Order: sequence, then structure tokens, then C-alpha cells
Amino acid sequence: MTHTVEIDDAVLTKRYASWSRDEPGREWAALNLLSQHAPGLAPIPLDRSRLDDTSSGPCRPWVSMTVLPGRPLNGSLTRARLDALADAVTTLWSIDPHDLPLIDTPALVERTRTALASLRTGAGVIADAATAAAVWLESFTGFDVRDPVVAHGDPNLANYLSDGNRIRIVDFEDAGLGDRTLELANLVEHLSGRPTDWSSVVRRFDVDPDRFLAARCLWAAFWLTLIAPGGPSADRNPPGTAEGQARRVLELIRPGAGAP
Repeated sequence: MTHTVEIDDAVLTKRYASWSRDEPGREWAALNLLSQHAPGLAPIPLDRSRLDDTSSGPCRPWVSMTVLPGRPLNGSLTRARLDALADAVTTLWSIDPHDLPLIDTPALVERTRTALASLRTGAGVIADAATAAAVWLESFTGFDVRDPVVAHGDPNLANYLSDGNRIRIVDFEDAGLGDRTLELANLVEHLSGRPTDWSSVVRRFDVDPDRFLAARCLWAAFWLTLIAPGGPSADRNPPGTAEGQARRVLELIRPGAGAP
């Protein structure tokens, strides 16, 4: 759990469990930017704690914001909901992100590389996938920001709220200045979106297919390290989920694979 939420009189207060990457600052900056340039897409920021204010003793940082209407997306998305989600993402990515902190992609790569090393010592399809991904990462040259966008950073479908007409977006603690291709791959490869056919969404964005495939491989490997035995999310999914993710990794790193 990265945060807790309190709601009182249509005001949501988010209290952070950790803030080593300045999660409160990232959320505050993103919400302010979106409230100026895309009102209605995300909560309106209202107030925040001051990290240098210790008058009442140490406390967890918090940000308060308005409550948005709608229910979280889940399962296999219909074409109508996919179109609405793509509209929301298009709006998000149309905003100039240069006032936001940079997404630390090299740290993501290094974290994935380190976690894969421990998975390679096991057996079965998870070890096979970890080995294949680790070998692939040896030739991976990194991911520079070619098409800067406001990166949401956490495309769990639960962070997209539908009121039946439009989609709104919440949970910006991982937000920053990112690359559009990497963000699109993050959306497609997030575990919550696995039942959905993302082809129609991918076609809306002009991304280089080879670069997109590389981004998908990176995110698929990252997810494997999270949900495989010993990973921080290993106990949050049904039995067999990690093995299914391992097969996903193996499929993506084969030459010619990668159609969403």
C-alpha cells in the first residue's frame, strides 16, 4: 500500500506511506498542471502538507483534492470504454509536461535488471523468462525521451474512472515528464489490462513499432519481477499469475512478436 485515502465532504485527502521519490510533490505538480490545462480530467488540488512544518511533530505527507465522479475501470474493456480511455489519454498527452520532474527510466531499468538476477536462479518458466529478459537487457541501450508527455506513471485500470460518458484519471504520485511510447507500453502491459485488446488504442498513436516493442518488453519484465516469488506483489494475485506473466515475457522477446 503506497497511500491511504480519507474522504470528508467531497474532499479527498491522500496520505503517503513513503515519499523517497517525492511522491507528494509529483502529485501536487501534476494536479496543478492538469487543473490549468485540462480542467475536469483529474482532481483539483486543494492543499498539501509542508514537509518542513514540524510544529505538531512528524507526520505522513498528504495532499487534499476534490473527489471525482465515476467508477474504476476493470476487466475486459468494451470498445466504447476503450475509446473514452484513449480520449482521456490523448488529452493528458497534449499538455506540455516540461514543468514536471523527469521520470527516472534508468532507475526502472536497473531495478528490473537487479530483480531478474535473483529470479534466474530458480527453475521452470519463471526462471526461463527471467534469463531471457536479462539477456535482452544486456543489449538494451536505454529509453531517451523523444516525445515528451505528461506521464501518469501508474496505468492501473482502477485509476481511470468512468461516469458512463467520459473517463477521468486519478493517482498521480508517480507522474512526471515521460516518453509517449514508454507510457503507451506501460498502459498496454499493465497487469490490470491483460484481458483487454488494446489494438484500437495503439492505432491512435504514431509510435515506432520497434521502439514500442522494446518498451513493452521492459514493462513486461518489470511486472514479472513484481509478481514472481519473492517480489513485492507476489501475494496479491491468484496462483499461476506469475507463470502467465513469464510466458508473456517469453512471447514478447521473440523476434517478430509484439502485436497488442
